[in-house]
Amino acid sequence: MALKFDLPETIPVFPLPGALLLPRARLPLHLFEPRYLAMMDDCLKTQDRLVGMIQPFESGNRLHGIGCAGRITAFSETEDGRYMITLSGISRFRIQSEDEGGFAPYRRCSVSWKGFERDLGEVETDKGMDRPAFLGMLKRFFEDQDLQTDWESLQEADDELLINSLSMLCPFSTEDKQALLEAPSLDTRRETLVTLIEFALRGGMDEDLLQ
Repeated sequence: MALKFDLPETIPVFPLPGALLLPRARLPLHLFEPRYLAMMDDCLKTQDRLVGMIQPFESGNRLHGIGCAGRITAFSETEDGRYMITLSGISRFRIQSEDEGGFAPYRRCSVSWKGFERDLGEVETDKGMDRPAFLGMLKRFFEDQDLQTDWESLQEADDELLINSLSMLCPFSTEDKQALLEAPSLDTRRETLVTLIEFALRGGMDEDLLQ
């Protein structure tokens, strides 16, 4: 992926439990809190328009060490001042430190992009995936969780779109979403996804984890 801007050393971060963004994927968001409306206004003034999506720990104010930055590629403003935006995933990052200075009402972090060069490359494929078996397991999972989807679109989706979309949309816990984010390759992410689905089918998913 050829970027027309340099990845910055400091980015705003948006801690949102369960909201997973992956490289080359799209995440719609609804912004209404004043601090994130301010973040949006500030981001639109920059060349890169990047927002770092990050998972907070379930207790306390701490953030996980790895997130994914997305570029604001679409937005609309409602009559009452809220924003509907779309983030397009660019690259994962590792937090180096949190910026404690300044007057911004939202959180900002110094980040490193090192080790995530693959995110800026070509679309990945998963040559080890048994698609019929994977989709069969997925169908049982959706029936078990009473979830609906467009099966024809899933069958036609390429490997990366299929695996990343399911990783983002399936109702897993924050920690499970983090594991999917940190998977170093597409086949590893698919293996993690299969493990989580099989665990859920065996009754391991608690009701309070469902979105």
